[in-house]
Amino acid sequence: MRRKLIAGNWKMNTDLNSAYKLASEIVSLTGDMNLKSEVLLCPPFTSLFKVVEAVSGTAIKVGAQNCEYRESGAYTGEVSPQMISSASCNYVIIGHSERRSYYGETDETVNLKVKSALAAGLKPIVCIGETLAQREAGDTFKILQKQLRVALSEIEKSSFGMITIAYEPVWAIGTGVSASVEQAAEAHSNIRMFLRETFGAEAGNMRILYGGSMNERNCSELLSLDDIDGGLIGGASLKADLFVNIIKAAEETTQ
Repeated sequence: MRRKLIAGNWKMNTDLNSAYKLASEIVSLTGDMNLKSEVLLCPPFTSLFKVVEAVSGTAIKVGAQNCEYRESGAYTGEVSPQMISSASCNYVIIGHSERRSYYGETDETVNLKVKSALAAGLKPIVCIGETLAQREAGDTFKILQKQLRVALSEIEKSSFGMITIAYEPVWAIGTGVSASVEQAAEAHSNIRMFLRETFGAEAGNMRILYGGSMNERNCSELLSLDDIDGGLIGGASLKADLFVNIIKAAEETTQ
């Protein structure tokens, strides 16, 4: 049985003090919960160590929002998976649509980063998703399958258990517009079928998160779907009470 994962992507928000405060509030609100789900916080690089400090002694994990695929060298401004791992992090988000749109991330660089993250002992959360134009053209599944095929190229089957996929329809990120339950269910089902048929049973058992404006209002319905194994939460993860409400929904929809 796949364990649900509720991951908070704080994006370029919070400084040292507010990151520590937010993480501490989440710890406080989940303190008496015997969590069946996994909870992950992904603050900016500058706040990683403060959030690790805030969640110390709890089951809450910490991850980064991006990484460089090279281990070291003259790459000013970049942060390697080895550096992230040394900061006591467990996860790294790779290929988020904002990285693809604003910073030229490609399916090929996603693949390189996945390999590098795995080599450093990190668990990659690989983001895929279609734009509104691609969906309206009827190309959704073609786009998702291409992104998966390249991202997972030359990955050992033994590593598939370390990888999580996050489906994030680009048109639903930060817009407040979420995919309908039917759209989300269809996409997740297609992704899982493609993973199983293309890469084998191990890949078919990967966790698949929904990452398109999941919030406290729609989370219960989305998290109750068979092929949705959690959420990659943006805006709602910046308010402790809203984020914890999503965690509670994950707990309630777990058998």
